[in-house]
Amino acid sequence: MPKLSCIFLTPYYKGIISWDNMHDFITFEEKDFPAHIHKLKQLYLDLFAGGKGFRSRLVAMVSIPLNLPQEKTVCLQKVVEYIHNSSLLHDDLIDGSPLRRGKTAAWKAYGADHAVLAGDFLLAKVISLLCENTNLDLVAYTSEVIMDLVEGEWIQDDIKGSTRINSEELEKVHNLKTASLKKWCLRAPFYALERKDKELHQCLEKIGTLMGVLFQRADDLIDYNIRNDENKNILGDHHAGYLNSFALFLLNEVSDSKKQEFLNLQTLKDIQSFVGEDTWQNKIKDFDALNTKLIEDYHLELNQLSQFLLENERGLITDLLPLAHLLYWRK
Repeated sequence: MPKLSCIFLTPYYKGIISWDNMHDFITFEEKDFPAHIHKLKQLYLDLFAGGKGFRSRLVAMVSIPLNLPQEKTVCLQKVVEYIHNSSLLHDDLIDGSPLRRGKTAAWKAYGADHAVLAGDFLLAKVISLLCENTNLDLVAYTSEVIMDLVEGEWIQDDIKGSTRINSEELEKVHNLKTASLKKWCLRAPFYALERKDKELHQCLEKIGTLMGVLFQRADDLIDYNIRNDENKNILGDHHAGYLNSFALFLLNEVSDSKKQEFLNLQTLKDIQSFVGEDTWQNKIKDFDALNTKLIEDYHLELNQLSQFLLENERGLITDLLPLAHLLYWRK
C-alpha cells in the first residue's frame, strides 16, 4: 500500500511529456485529515492511488519557472488534487459508476454517505489550505471554479438521454467540468504571486480552455474505443444515454429519431454497423482535423502569453508547448 505523501515535482518537465509514464501519483498528506477516522484514511488511499496527477504536475510546471516558493507550490498541488478527487467522489455516485481507476468506486466500497462526506471534507480542506497559504483573491477564484464544476455536472445530468443537445451546449459542459481545473492550474500560481493583470488571466483562460476541450474530446473518442491505448472501459457515456462530442460530430444532421436509435445500440460493433465503416473512419479523420486546428490555436495563445512573462520565465512557454498534442493524441 502506498504511503500517504505529497510529491513535489522537480524538475517540473519530467514525467509529463509522455502519457505512458504518468501513473501511481499520490498527492496528499496524512496531517491534512483526522487520524481517528480510519475509514476516511483508507478511502483516500484507495481514491488517490493510481491517478496520473496531471493537474499537480501542471501546477508545478507553471510554478517553478515563476519561482513560487516550494511550500506554496505544494499547497496548490494538493488543492487541485483535492478538488478533482472530491468531484470524482460525487460524480461517481451521481452517475452510478461502479469503478474508478480500475477499482471499486468509493460509494460502492464504503457507502454513499461516506463517499459524500469524504468529498465534502476535501472541499473544506481546500479552503483551509488556501486561507493558510495564499490570498483572498485565490480563495475567491477557487470558489468560482468549484461552483463551475457543480454547474457542469448538473447540466450534464440534465442532458443525459436527450437527443436535442447541440455542440454549443456540450462545449459549455466541457468548459465547466473539464477545462475549469486546467485553467485553475495555470492561473493559481500567478494569483499566489499577486499577479492579477486582467489580460494575463484572459490569456491563461484561453489556454486552459483549449487544454480542457482537447482532453475531453480525446476521452470522448476513447469511449468509442478509438486510440484506447490505456484499455479504459468503453461506451460509458453511450450507455448512460449521453451524446458526447464525437457522437454529436458523428451524427451531425441526423434526425432525433436516428440519434435515439443510435443511443439504443448496445455494442461497439452494432454502433459501427449503424454508421457504416467508411463513414466511421472518415468521421474520425475529420474530427482529428478539427482538433488539430485547436492545437494550432493553442500554440498561438502561448505566443501571446510570452508578452506577460519576464525573460527568465519564458521557459514556461517551451514546457507548455507539447501539452495540447499530448492531451489530444495521448502520446
